Amino acid sequence: MEHWSLISLCVLLALTARWAVSFNSYSGAGKAPMFGDYEAQRHWQEVTYNLPVQEWYFNTTDNDLNYWGLDYPPLTAYHSLLCAHVAKLINPAWVELRSSRGYESASHKLFMRATVLVSDILIYIPAVLLYCFYLSEGSYKKKAATALCILLYPGLILIDFGHFQYNSVSLGLALLGVVGLGLGRDLLGSLAFTLALNYKQMELYHALPFFCYLLGRCIKQGLLGKGLLLLVKISLTVLVTFALCWLPFLSDPQQILQVLHRLFPVDRGLFEDKVANTWCSLNVLIKIKTLLSRDTQLLLSFALTLLFILPSSIKLLTKPTILQFKLALVNSSLAFFLFSFQVHEKSILLPALPVCLLMNELPLMATWFLVTSTFSMLPLLLKDGLLLPYVVTSLAFLYFSVYLLSALERTSEEELRLGPCQKRTQYCLSKHTLSLLIKCTFGASLVFMAGLSFTSVAVDPPAKLPDLYPVVVSVFSFVHFLALLLYFNLVQLTELTNKKGQKKTN
Repeated sequence: MEHWSLISLCVLLALTARWAVSFNSYSGAGKAPMFGDYEAQRHWQEVTYNLPVQEWYFNTTDNDLNYWGLDYPPLTAYHSLLCAHVAKLINPAWVELRSSRGYESASHKLFMRATVLVSDILIYIPAVLLYCFYLSEGSYKKKAATALCILLYPGLILIDFGHFQYNSVSLGLALLGVVGLGLGRDLLGSLAFTLALNYKQMELYHALPFFCYLLGRCIKQGLLGKGLLLLVKISLTVLVTFALCWLPFLSDPQQILQVLHRLFPVDRGLFEDKVANTWCSLNVLIKIKTLLSRDTQLLLSFALTLLFILPSSIKLLTKPTILQFKLALVNSSLAFFLFSFQVHEKSILLPALPVCLLMNELPLMATWFLVTSTFSMLPLLLKDGLLLPYVVTSLAFLYFSVYLLSALERTSEEELRLGPCQKRTQYCLSKHTLSLLIKCTFGASLVFMAGLSFTSVAVDPPAKLPDLYPVVVSVFSFVHFLALLLYFNLVQLTELTNKKGQKKTN
């Protein structure tokens, strides 16, 4: 009975936080002519409901791709169609072709917010609970505390329930994939992740670790025996799932090419807004977009992304354990965010998911990353009028993470998984000094983020530097992300096979 009470309390707090944030403003509220992501999601419902499948991704008289044209995979379109059918039953004006553009009302906002909440209840929240109670270590209370902290991660709540998107669907499906593989259900895990990839193409950030983990498992079982059979089963599962998702488009190669063109718009350039990655930060000193051609930018971003992904992927391939898998997911997605082509500020949610999965093993570093990831989206959140929910959810998450997971008490070399590096650092730093240094740096980082958040709101930037605060936010966050990428790679590459508490694969 006590166990169910803990689970219910975690879910209730998570739902309360989400619904409280949803009462605030959203992306593009009242800002004609394009409005924002809220209108994009509503418009996709309009398009998928009123037009045949063959026109969803094409520019036509009734489907102006310059006005929030579909640019996500088919599963997102099917989800929009499902929501549109419900919207049509409630109020046909919400999805009326052309005349519903920019539709805003209290009842429609309630409906749209409810669709995000339902997606969370059906996919993301169950995935978090399954992971915490079946794959994480510790007592039942510790598992519940971990689940609560993950569910209260402010970045995802603010973007989905404030800004307005459905990131919890793809992230929830990806997490179900992790749970499937962690429980030895490789086919179910492959199915879930393939669905995630067919919902949002950015799940490619997580694709290589899934591939390397599964291939490593097959190699471990022998590619001339059970391993080969498992590889065939996994391949068929992925291919059949892809085929079913893309079925309406398979009859015409032109349809497939057009969908792919919409999914990967390289014409947009290396980056757009102030995003906390390498290219935007480097642009402060070197105008890369001006100096290099688009093809050179593509090649450079691909090369650097691959360079930073390969070490962790190779390690995972040779040692396919769940801890290695989670670390590789972090390192792959964070490398994509920092170095790949055309990254948006909201893409930090993709590295944030696997970092959430490390809150039990590395509470301080995970908390540090997740707080910074939310801070990195500050300019976007301020633009959407989400200052109050940003402050409240960030403070709540920080409190619960530090208090329930004892994050500040777990700063020794062993707790930080830096034991293998101890011999190299013991001459420079004692264990006590290292722990104190990390705590002080963490505290200073929080103080700077709080100060810059306040300054961004209370103090006008210099007239000659109108983008000063967004630039400082992105560069500051980039430095943190780069340092944490190096840290997580170090942990993965030096991780010991006999590490206490490590889950074994079946």
